[in-house]
Formats: sequence, structure tokens, C-alpha cells
Amino acid sequence: MKKFDIIISGGTVFDGSGGPPVETDVSVSGGRILSVGRARREDAASVIDAKGFYVSPGFIDTHSHSDFTLLADPMAAEGKLFQGVTSEINGNCGLSGGPIAGSARQQRESDLVEYGITERWESMGQYLDILEKRGLIMNFATLAGHGNLRASVMGYDNREPSHEELNAMAAHLEESLRAGAIGLSTGLIYPPGAYSRTEELVKLAQAGRRASNSENFIYATHMRSEGDELIEALREAITIGRAAGRLQVSHMKTAGRRNWGKISEAIGTIEEARASGLKASADRYPYTAASTDLDTILPVWAYEGGALAELARLKDPVTLEKISGEIQKDSLYWESVYVASTPNQADKWMEGKNLDGIALVLGKPPLETLFHILVRGEVRVQAIFHSMKEDNLRSLYRLPWVMVGSDSSARSLSGPSAKGKPHPRSFGTFPRFLKRYTIEEKLMSMEEAIRKITSLPADTFGLSGRGMIKEGFAADIAVMDPGRLADTATFEEPFLKAQGVEHLLVNGEAVITGGMLTGRRPGRILRKGK
Repeated sequence: MKKFDIIISGGTVFDGSGGPPVETDVSVSGGRILSVGRARREDAASVIDAKGFYVSPGFIDTHSHSDFTLLADPMAAEGKLFQGVTSEINGNCGLSGGPIAGSARQQRESDLVEYGITERWESMGQYLDILEKRGLIMNFATLAGHGNLRASVMGYDNREPSHEELNAMAAHLEESLRAGAIGLSTGLIYPPGAYSRTEELVKLAQAGRRASNSENFIYATHMRSEGDELIEALREAITIGRAAGRLQVSHMKTAGRRNWGKISEAIGTIEEARASGLKASADRYPYTAASTDLDTILPVWAYEGGALAELARLKDPVTLEKISGEIQKDSLYWESVYVASTPNQADKWMEGKNLDGIALVLGKPPLETLFHILVRGEVRVQAIFHSMKEDNLRSLYRLPWVMVGSDSSARSLSGPSAKGKPHPRSFGTFPRFLKRYTIEEKLMSMEEAIRKITSLPADTFGLSGRGMIKEGFAADIAVMDPGRLADTATFEEPFLKAQGVEHLLVNGEAVITGGMLTGRRPGRILRKGK
């Protein structure tokens, strides 16, 4: 019987700590790293010749949205795997797979039907059990989404919760944490999170901290503003983060040209909080375009009551005039807003085109075109917004506490996730970060870049025993050809695999061998404390 399952032989090993690489072997057995050091090839059942390749811990995507795509298709992770991703943090921006009861269930029903998901559930525990039975191709951790908590208890009403409702939200959060959720997330530009006040979120953060019995309970937030009120939103996030114990600012940015100059103040605000003792960090994708719901252009009050109520407002001439007036107060550059996906088959030609161009074809003004697209797509339209500055992105990546998150769901080249013209970050985030900002622009050393996408997120999100090439740690390992490492996905052609990842192990099993998928599904649910 062989001593090891696999020996990765002769590679340049970056252990994830940020220390310099070492040319050595990594030996794996039973899903774990048994040794880091020279080993005899004959002691292994299988040998990966890594001479000339980089060997690192598998990458941890700190900001994912695969809550439903992985349930619809357990193999729907091609886009992430070929980037070297072995674990994802899901449940971001206030939206998680559970709990999903009452109005939350009604709001998500169209998504479940579109993905062909036949199971229905209410609690986080039920959701994770279903996902686990399906089988996973990579590791899955999740936050509990505040939007789920609120919608499950009080729907999409624009009001403060009663004492009883707040307690019910806290009970849902506590159940989610017992089931394995690793923290709390908010999406404060989306309904119903947009209707919450700071006090509500502080109380929930405190409840989560008590329930988790941890001083490092993590609060991850898509803040109330990433543009005009960025600094105010950061201060609110810090207040809530102090109540929780730990703060993660999701996809940190300065959106809109008039806000680009706020980057130094934004960084300084977080640095000041860190200096005062708050464990604060952030993530960011390596692109200057965002992607989210097209209806985020609308005023927040337009969402109240859920999708059907929002749709009714868009069809009412009087209300539509009020919405138009509020949008026109802002300076929108319609040429920078692109339709990524719409469920309306007749409008599929719009995918990948900007609102200015679509308006010309339709013969309508851009604002009227916006409403036309939203109504025909029943407000379930995704968009891409080109709104950020490249130099600000570089400033963020130089910071030791900023990680990398794709802000995307796991997708594949076929199946239910292969739809529309999504942001290329679904297929290109991590190779782009390593090649463009590390190898080419040299914003940081390779060892620091790998720390940002391995041990730093593992420590931040409490993924014990992961994120490093270290004896006893889980054998999540990427073997890369640095000369071939590249992102190929573009905004015009987003469904193109990244290059350079030759081998990828998840829990000690190869999911990519010689640049090809193996079909194995060794992924696990990474539950808090397990």
C-alpha cells in the first residue's frame, strides 16, 4: 500500500503565508497535506510533475453568489475551477440560500423556476442539506443574508420592525448559524435591506455575535452607498462591524466619476477603524465595471412591497413620472450601462448592448428605454455599469487587508448557468489579478498576491485548516503554469475559460488534471466551527 495518494513533485511552492516560495514536494493523502518537503515518487499512488509550475493553496473567492447556480447544476463551476478557485464565500449582499420563507420565498420563486430547481425549503439548515446531497465540485461556505431574514419575517415593507419581528429575525439568524452559516451579510441598496436602519442591523449583529459565541463574528456588507454617500456608508458599516466584532466591506469601490476623489478618505476611514482595534477588511474584483440588477437605478421606494408592486409602479403613468423625476436628478451616462441578461426571450438581442444603443434601435429616449426593458423583463434584468477608476483599484490592491472576490456566481459553458452576457469576472477574476496586477504591473510580490487569495480570506472568514500549504491542512491545491496564466473572458465574450491552471485538488481529489475536468465532486459545505 502506498504511503501517499498524490505527490506534487518539484514545484515552486507558495505556502499562502506571504513568505518566499520554495522548490519542493507536497504529499497528500486522505484529503489532507501530510508533508511539505522532498518525498520519494515511488511512495505515491499518483505523481504530479510540477517542475516549472507554481504550487499554491486553492484560491478562496471571498465574494460569490453561487447560492442557486450550484443547486441547479452541481457541476456549474467550470468558470471558477479553471481560475484555481477551490472554496467560495456565498450568501453575500444580503441574499443567501436560506432562510427563505413567506415573502422571501415568493420573491425567489421565479429564479428557482428559471434554474429548474424543484426542491423547496424554508430554513438555512434545510437548504444546506439539499445542497450537500446534490454533491459539490468545490467547497461552499455561506453567510446568512439579512435580506432573507427580513423578507421572511416582514416582507418588503418599508418600515421599522416591531420588537417581535426583530426577535424573529434574530431567531432565523441563530438557526442559520447553528446550521453552519459563518456570519451575517447585508445588501443595503436592495429591498428589503434598503429599508433597515442602523439600529436594526446593530441588534442583529449583536445577536449573531452572542449566538456564535465569538468575538470575531463577521459582518459583510454591500453598503448603503458606494458613491455619493460613500464615507457616511463606511461609518455606518464600521458601527455595525463593531457590534459584530469583525467587518468585511464587500467589493469596495468609489462609484461614479464625481466620487473617484474619495478613495483616500475612504481608505483612511477604514485604516482609522483598524487602528482603533476593529478587525476590518475588504474585497474587490479586478475590473472597473460593476454588475447588479438594472433596477438599482430606480429610487429605493420603488421596490417597496416586492417585485410585483415594483412592476405595478412602472406601469402606472403617474408613479412613473415621479420615478423619472428622481432619476433625472442624477447624472446617468446611459452609454456606460449595459444589459447583461433578461428573462424576456424577445429581448435577448439587447444582451451585451448599452442603453444608448438599445434606445436608438427602439426609437425611444434612454430613460423610457430603461422602463421598457424593466417592464418586459418583469424587473428581473441584470446589467453592467462602467463606473470606476483604474488607479483607485490599484490603490486598494496595494493594501494588506484587501482581498479578491469575483462578485459572481459559479458558471459553466453549458447548462442552466450559461445564459446572457454576464460580467467576465465569472471566468477571469483570479488569473487577471495575478497576471495583470502582480506579474505585469508588480503592485505586489507573487507571495503577497497569493496570501490575499488564500490564507488571508481563510483567516478572515474562519475557514479553519484551509488556505495554506501546511501539514495537516486540507489539500485544496492549485498547480499553475505562470507562463500561460491568463484571463480570456471579455465583456463581449464572457464565456471563455481562464488559462494556466493545469491541476486542481479539492480535499485531496483532482477536479482538474492536465487542464481537463475530471468530473469528480469532492467539495464540502464548510460549516462554521467544523
